[in-house]
Amino acid sequence: MTPPHLPGQVAIPALPEQPRVPPTASALPAFNGAPEADLRGRLLDCLHSPRWTERVAAHRPYPDLDSLLAAADEAAYDLTPAELSLALAAETLPALPPDTYEAAYTALDAARAAYEARFGHAFVISLAAIRPNERLDHVLTAIRSRLANDPEEERAVAAEELRGLARERLRRLLGDPDRATCPTSVT
Repeated sequence: MTPPHLPGQVAIPALPEQPRVPPTASALPAFNGAPEADLRGRLLDCLHSPRWTERVAAHRPYPDLDSLLAAADEAAYDLTPAELSLALAAETLPALPPDTYEAAYTALDAARAAYEARFGHAFVISLAAIRPNERLDHVLTAIRSRLANDPEEERAVAAEELRGLARERLRRLLGDPDRATCPTSVT
């Protein structure tokens, strides 16, 4: 029996269903040459911020992945509080594995609700370096730990986690799964 989908938002990047493919030499040139509208849609999937998307797209062509990631980081550091709020609001909770206990849904929902009540935005965390079978525990521990932050400190942590998620998603977009681990302030 699979419990119903939880209301609210906790960003836990879903693992791909299929094995990741090795990076291709044509991924970055394809990114650099993609039609503007297509690229903007794909970038919004990485970080839901129109200004971030605009800035990353405007600096094409990128000579290498590291240059793209550096530009993405720089653009993310410049998000205004309103833009950060928009990006946080777009983060959603993917389905938990079908064999997850109902108690896990309850614990995650309660922790998410406490977090959102305290900070007024969705909880986000990069889990690139965490084993799949440890992710739920890691998220619950991180939420509990971050509830002790003051709102300004937590906003900075959430912004850093969003940058990490954007980097992770850009790497996946370009087929660079081996380097999908990204630095975050809370791991």
